[in-house]
Amino acid sequence: MKAELSEIAPAGYYVALRVGFSFPDEELNLLPKSWVEFYTAHGLVVHDPAMKWVYGNVGAARMEDIADPDPQRIRAHAEIFGLAHGAVVSVMGAQDRGRRSYGLFYREDREFEQDDLAQLERIMFNLHEGSASNPGLTAAEIEALCLQASGLRLKQVAAELGISESAVKARLNNAKKKLGAKTLAQAASLAASKRIL
Repeated sequence: MKAELSEIAPAGYYVALRVGFSFPDEELNLLPKSWVEFYTAHGLVVHDPAMKWVYGNVGAARMEDIADPDPQRIRAHAEIFGLAHGAVVSVMGAQDRGRRSYGLFYREDREFEQDDLAQLERIMFNLHEGSASNPGLTAAEIEALCLQASGLRLKQVAAELGISESAVKARLNNAKKKLGAKTLAQAASLAASKRIL
């Protein structure tokens, strides 16, 4: 999935899955760090026409085609960071009651084509529905993560499983990486939300 998204949006992308009140269940941020820092420091999210589009529409669109005003010149700023052409996708399922998933996708070389938009919308819908929600954790990784999430320390998990602490660390780090989490607490939370734990 990441490889497919990176091929369609080689300059970077941001995906927020199953956003409730204001926070996503999970997110993937492969935008340039310098752009994320600039965007955050200037509070651009509340002015971004793409974000306004996300919450008012379902489907896919090129950012160039969004008619909302852009007084903060977000598109012009994005271009400086190598994000010359953008696409936005917003999806909801029939039973979602306001929960949606969305993505912002960028290229530097050309505008997104209709086929690109259709592919992005399909990928986002599959992610939203959870078809890609099983990150491929092994039984050993799940077991280690479950014990760690229950409050056991590394040494206790190792003793419980009858393996070395370094083997426990490896299992937990693999689980964290597969879940796209920054911390073990976040990994456990994501695994619980996916009903893995």
